[in-house]
This record gives sequence, structure tokens and C-alpha cells, in this order.
Amino acid sequence: MSKPSLNTSLVSVSHNDKYGSSVPPLYQSTTFKASSFDQLQEYDYTRSGNPTRTVLQQQIANLYDVAPEQVFAVSSGMTALDIILRTLIDNSDHIPTIIAGDDLYGGTQRLLTFLQTRNHAKVIHTDTTDAESFIKLYNSLGQVDIVLLESPTNPLMKVADLPRLCQFVKQKGGSSSNCKIVVDNTMMSGLNSNPLQFGADVVYESGTKYLNGHHDIMAGVIIAKKDVAPSVYFVINSTGAGLSPMDSWLLIRGLKTLSVRLYKQQINAMVLSHWLQDICGFKPTDNNQQLKTRFVGLESHPQFELHKSFNNGPGAVLSIETGDLALSEAIVTSKRLNIWAVTVSFGCVNSLISMPCKMSHASIDPELRKQRAFPEDLIRLCCGIEDVKDLQYDLLAAFEEAGLIELQQRGNDTYLLNKKNGHIARNNIGETYQENYNVYDQFFGQRLVSKTSHLHTAKL
Repeated sequence: MSKPSLNTSLVSVSHNDKYGSSVPPLYQSTTFKASSFDQLQEYDYTRSGNPTRTVLQQQIANLYDVAPEQVFAVSSGMTALDIILRTLIDNSDHIPTIIAGDDLYGGTQRLLTFLQTRNHAKVIHTDTTDAESFIKLYNSLGQVDIVLLESPTNPLMKVADLPRLCQFVKQKGGSSSNCKIVVDNTMMSGLNSNPLQFGADVVYESGTKYLNGHHDIMAGVIIAKKDVAPSVYFVINSTGAGLSPMDSWLLIRGLKTLSVRLYKQQINAMVLSHWLQDICGFKPTDNNQQLKTRFVGLESHPQFELHKSFNNGPGAVLSIETGDLALSEAIVTSKRLNIWAVTVSFGCVNSLISMPCKMSHASIDPELRKQRAFPEDLIRLCCGIEDVKDLQYDLLAAFEEAGLIELQQRGNDTYLLNKKNGHIARNNIGETYQENYNVYDQFFGQRLVSKTSHLHTAKL
């Protein structure tokens, strides 16, 4: 029999239960009885290892096509980054230099600032989506120890050329020959991208997001190259950061539906982004250059082709800009939003809306956000698996209440007038699903088909 597809592997979980349970059992036990003092046993204390966590790590290994001993499940995505940096910094005989992006998740920025202010690391931020500037900076430094990359960035949707940057760092040599590349792959998940294939040394995800998909646990996963993995495990075992058995069990369950969830979420994001851009008028015009729709699945995205070249899908996070902070606040806090939940985070089965400058990125100093041209009015939309028509109507109600969109009736048709830039278009909610499915299918479907073939023929 040929090797099963990734989607099948995530659903068909292998485990060794002597009673033949159809799902992996939960070993909610701290300790395990010793059968002999002379023979080492696989488990003795859950901080060091647990059968349920082992099954989870095997599933993540399937997702990233690595050996199980290269995968570690920990208590959160930020714990994952902390463990990685602690591992790499502790292995250094000097204060290490870290190059990191300038559009980072707020928690990542906070941790890097913590390390720098305590003289544990020197952190240099740059636009990692500008490969030429990155290479110039890298060459100008005497030594670089860690490169921390995200792509696409959250929430500005900027794309870093991961294959090119990884190849450059690994071929550079010299005093930075041992530089380690760390990639936050949460926005794509292992289903859409595997940075290890490009040369990254360590990849991590917040399992709270797409991997679990239901926002009922917090978790992080670390996938490391074989030469780094033992050091990562040492820190996890020493600090007790391993994921609890119950959360491991829930994450195993979440992984079973990763393919179907993410596929539907990406379809919704494609439909929604086209509607926001082309019908609602979130795009620059001669009258107003401030309105924007940011989504790597749109051909209008300046790095659309680059993203497509090394990813299997666009993800399901997009953002819009109104050009007006008060207007954006009015949209996000609208009482007419009944489906979009105003919360931080993303990757959930239900759709989420937020203002990063007030929420997920509020920990970044306002002056620093200003220096990095972070739009304070930016609204982040994280698509779930609901009927996309309901998501559109819900947003439209909020746009109307906030005074951004005016509905105009012309015969049997309703038109949307964007009062900020004068853009007007016939409301086509309910008509564009198949059209935008075809757009998604054309640009991303060919590589996705091997992972979700049973869905690919269904034409959702």
C-alpha cells in the first residue's frame, strides 16, 4: 500500500492502546510505575514525557515530514519562542545578535525587547520582506547568530522570500556560519508551508491557532533540525514547559480537521477579500489613497506571485484600512456585528475581528509603531468556516452603521457607495462564491489537491 496522504495521516492517528480504543487515550497521570530499577522505561514523569503528548508530537511530525524526536509540544506559542531563543542563546559564548522583522506579533516584540534590555541579546529589526536590504544589513554585521522570520507578517501581510533568505544565510559562511534560522509559521501552518525544506533550523507555531482551531486550549509546537532538537528537549525538560496531557489530547483532536477547516477558511477569505476590494471599495483611488485591502491571495497584493511560489495557500487572515481611526473603531465596536467576534488571535472556526493597535499589538510602543508605519486604523479579519454570505452581510451592517457605506436601491439591485472615496458597485453577495472558488483553485489548488483531494472535487 502506498503512503497515505497527509490529510489521511492527520485523521488516522496511530497509537498503542491495549484495549483497542478508536481514539488515543488520555494519560492524565503525573507519574508512571517503575517495573525495574535496572531497566530504563519510556515514561516516568509527565514533565519529561507523556504517552498522549507523544502521540501529538507524532502527528506534528507527520505534518512536517520529520522524525517524532524532532517535535516538541509546549504550553503556548510564546513558550515555544522562549524555549527556542533560550536554547540558542544559552549555546552561545557571547551576547548573540538577532535579526528580526519589523512587523512582528506584539508578544514576539515584547519578548525580544525583554532579552535586549537585560543584555541577553542584541536585536536588530529590519524589513525582512525586502531581501536586498536584509542581505545588505546581514553583510554589514560582524556576526549574526539568529535570524527570526515570519511570512506573511501579521497583520500587514508582507511576504518574506523564505527560500532565498534561508539559502543566503546558509551559504554565507564566515563568522556567521553557525547562524540559526527560526521561522514563526503560525500564519500558514505546516499544511501550507514547511520552512524546514528551505533550510530553516527551527520552526514553531502557536498551536492555539489553526492546529487546534477551536480556541479552547493554548499550545505551541516546535519542529527542530536533528542537531538542534536534543538541546531544545533539554530546556523543555528542565523548565517543565511541556504541554499538559489534556491539552495534548485536545490538540490531537483538533489536528484531525485541520485540512477541512483551513480549506474552508481560505475560501471564505478569498471571497471576502475580493468583495471588500472590488465591491466595498477598500482600495486606493484618485479620491482616496488610504483605503486598502491586504491579503496575499489577491492578485493586487504586490507580493502575490512570490507568496504563491512557495506556499500551498493564502491563509485566512486579511486586513483592511479605512484611513480613519475613529471610523475603524466604530466598525469594530458596532452593535450590528453578530457573527464577527471582537477578540485577539486567529485560526478559530468562528470569524474574529480586531484592531491590532488596540489589542494584539498594543504592547508595541506607539512611537515604535509610528516609526514602522503601522496603520493605527487597520482592522484585522480572521475568517472562520461560517457561510461567507453571513460574514459579508454582518460586515456590511457594521459598515453602514459606522457611516462608511451607503446602500442605494436601483430597481431590483442594491448598490454600495463607499462614502470615503466615492466607489460604487452593485452588491453581489451570494453571487461570487463559485467565481472566487475558481480563483483560489487556479492559483493555489494544484498544490493543495494532493492534501485535500476529496474536497477538491466537491466544489464547495
